[in-house]
Amino acid sequence: MSIALWIVAGIFAIAFTAGGIVKLTWSFDRYAAKLQWPADFSPGKVKFMGIIEVLGGLGLFLPGLLTPTAWLVPVAASGMALYMAGAVTERIRRSEYGNLLGDLIFLAVMLFLAWGRFALSPFD
Repeated sequence: MSIALWIVAGIFAIAFTAGGIVKLTWSFDRYAAKLQWPADFSPGKVKFMGIIEVLGGLGLFLPGLLTPTAWLVPVAASGMALYMAGAVTERIRRSEYGNLLGDLIFLAVMLFLAWGRFALSPFD
């Protein structure tokens, strides 16, 4: 189970970190031109979301490599689950049901990772 959790954490760490880097490096206008939801937020809030994604993505993987901080992995997964719950809420509010499935998958995987590292196969 530990290997599966490492693989899941690695894949989603890359996804969150890459998404966060895009939010941080692209201009707001460029990012908002690609998607519809940024129009509901200020440029500063979108940049803040990028910071959350980068920190959360790094938190899913890096602390597991360092024994004293390994307990941060399920905490990061829990935090990213809350973040994705907000994304799901925004999709429902905007009636963007076509994109809702992806956010629900991310939410479910983060809950699985948190549960896996808290209960099934915690770092020793």
